[in-house]
Amino acid sequence: MEKPWLNSYPPGVPTNIDLTEHASIVDLLEKSCDQFKDRVAFHNMGANLSYGELDFLTRNFAAALQDMGMQQGDRIALMMPNTLQYPVALFGALRAGLVIVNTNPMYTARELRHQLVDSGAKAIVVVENFASVLQKVRDEVPLEHIITTGVGDLLDFPKSLLVNFVLRHVKKAIPSWSLPGSRNFQEILERGKKLPLKPVNLGFEDIAFLQYTGGTTGVAKGAMLTHRNIVANLLQARAWLTQLDESTEIIITALPLYHIFALTANCLTFIYLGGTNVLVTDPRDMKGFVKELARHRFTSITGVNTLFNGLLHTEGFAELDFSTLKMTLGGGMAVQRAVAEKWKQVTGVTLLEAYGLTETSPAACINPVNITYFNGFIGLPISSTEACIKNDERDMLPVGETGELCIRGPQVMKGYWQRPEATAEVLDEQGWLYTGDIACMNEAGFFKIVDRKKDMILVSGFNVYPNEIEDVLVMHPKILEAAAVGVADEKSGEVVSVFIVRNDPGLSEDEVRAFCKENLTGYKRPRYIEFRDELPKSNVGKILRRELRDSTA
Repeated sequence: MEKPWLNSYPPGVPTNIDLTEHASIVDLLEKSCDQFKDRVAFHNMGANLSYGELDFLTRNFAAALQDMGMQQGDRIALMMPNTLQYPVALFGALRAGLVIVNTNPMYTARELRHQLVDSGAKAIVVVENFASVLQKVRDEVPLEHIITTGVGDLLDFPKSLLVNFVLRHVKKAIPSWSLPGSRNFQEILERGKKLPLKPVNLGFEDIAFLQYTGGTTGVAKGAMLTHRNIVANLLQARAWLTQLDESTEIIITALPLYHIFALTANCLTFIYLGGTNVLVTDPRDMKGFVKELARHRFTSITGVNTLFNGLLHTEGFAELDFSTLKMTLGGGMAVQRAVAEKWKQVTGVTLLEAYGLTETSPAACINPVNITYFNGFIGLPISSTEACIKNDERDMLPVGETGELCIRGPQVMKGYWQRPEATAEVLDEQGWLYTGDIACMNEAGFFKIVDRKKDMILVSGFNVYPNEIEDVLVMHPKILEAAAVGVADEKSGEVVSVFIVRNDPGLSEDEVRAFCKENLTGYKRPRYIEFRDELPKSNVGKILRRELRDSTA
């Protein structure tokens, strides 16, 4: 196949990467901790965690997990926002040979139950603020170990006590002693100090993450991301981002680390570089976010269009010092031209758009780092990555033709956890991943997304699947039928709009919203609710979402 993108690669970027450099994510981590031991690895709420301290704490956590009976290949869920405990739990679990199940702390009981049952997670680390949801499903999930932590547990004294006090007594967080059988994160670390860490033989094909996604449609599935997948993507990112240096970079990490974008692009890539991740626990507090930015001479920031737009409209942001900023990387959802151009005007730095999926670990295409303007493309396939456009018969299409974007490379997932049929739908025998996105490629090898093959809704970079929304709605005894579609929104890219056919005329909009609040996390809840006598359907009875979407335009 032709690969016109290779002729458009920026200077110094190799066409292929050498996968023999690291044996696993753990190997990469341990090398960075040794090489950069005195450098700050993570910063959060005024507290620093050096690479040396990260090595020490993760060793202790890993040893304690092994002592608890956790075996190589067992799954552990991490349910927390961006705090210092996240990387400690993440790398500690990986050093123990466990598989990470990243869990959105804003999940409802229904969503959490599905993920814990489907993954078979034996343990969970949960921040106290979100433990009340876990309480609701405790007897319905296969957990053997619960580890709770307060947001302030690894902060400096006395701030650690103050933060935990406020969250426990004002925000009504649930401490470890109120969850029967649970243990405190700090107690686990203390216990691990006295225990040996047993060697774990990790290979490239061992699963590192079950990263949950709906794929292109339907119920959330665990994408099996191996150590090979993740290491490959880190090497690809390092090869592409030629402007970044070892041991000097400071990246702002505002997107949640449980999301694949921040997990790889921020946490893991900058660990590889010996950089510093500035963890922002609550980026929704835009004024506080800007104040935090003012405290750091940051060199990089990643985000989604919503985040960048929010910063640009927050008082004080334009007055920050951007003299050290080298890279702004946008992904997760389409970057709007107006936002990108305003960002360049304010910061002096081009907002690079990138493209990836949970199934590609995630980076697949990135714009060249040397471009000086926003071009509206998702970029070029990165090193050791192939991309093509195929039609519905799965035949490759020539340059300029529109069809489904397909990706092939070492970062493409092993498959969906315990779902061979779903895997076969998106991965063919030649290793091509069918993304569900409709795109085209120009003569220079740049790809552009033009539509989505499926009806997925993208809210601030998070995938929302109409099937899930509809399945929840029709659980309500007063709802006969329901359909969910995406509606354009200036702030979040899209929001959810639902159309409902009632079987009880007394059903109110308030009742629907209350039901959704109980069963759906915030970004999945409908912004708009419309009652109809009937929904448009095909001759075989399939609800025609496109007609509903067109009616809202």
